[in-house]
Amino acid sequence: MSNTSGNDYQGYNPRLGSKADLFLQLADPDYQGYSREVHTSEFVDNYADLKLGNGGSWCRDDSRLGRHFNIVRKKKGNRIISIKLEGRSKQSVEKPIPIRIQSKMKEKRCVILSTGNSTEADHKDGRRDDPRLSNMSSVSEKDFQPMSKAANNAKKQHCKDCRNTNKRFDATLLGYSISQTKGGREYVGSCVGCYWHDPFEFNKLVSSNYIKTV
Repeated sequence: MSNTSGNDYQGYNPRLGSKADLFLQLADPDYQGYSREVHTSEFVDNYADLKLGNGGSWCRDDSRLGRHFNIVRKKKGNRIISIKLEGRSKQSVEKPIPIRIQSKMKEKRCVILSTGNSTEADHKDGRRDDPRLSNMSSVSEKDFQPMSKAANNAKKQHCKDCRNTNKRFDATLLGYSISQTKGGREYVGSCVGCYWHDPFEFNKLVSSNYIKTV
């Protein structure tokens, strides 16, 4: 039986009433696969089936849920006390950029420097390992952003540092009040929320509460 709750879990439709389905109802992940932190104390009444036994089989990385989402489990001692999702799970793929998108990006200004000359089509996903990006027909302009060569080279270096350390870029180094807009400093499978994933959107979100005082 397919999921009939009306939610679109990024192409993942767990069996109605399964543990994955129940958890997704509780966690309510957004389009990018990020959810709130769900405490195990919430596994009662209609969600009692989610109570964890030894190892929490339904929320392991190799579970069906784990094959679709990056699962973060918080523990107290050996006991899992909360679970949340941090983006969609990915795997290594090729990363072609359709000609139509390259042409569109060249017409736009750099999202960081606002220069309009020689902009490049940059994958927002710095690791470029989302399986969807390997399908030339499924990618869209929203997966890319225009960057000058200088800005793109800087991003590539920071993404390389992230791959080597598993620590996402700390935007407070640029003077921002927060390090990431989604997720934490540790990379757990998604670039969403990192400054370099979408500098324009990052700046817009952080600046949304700015009030001019002079």
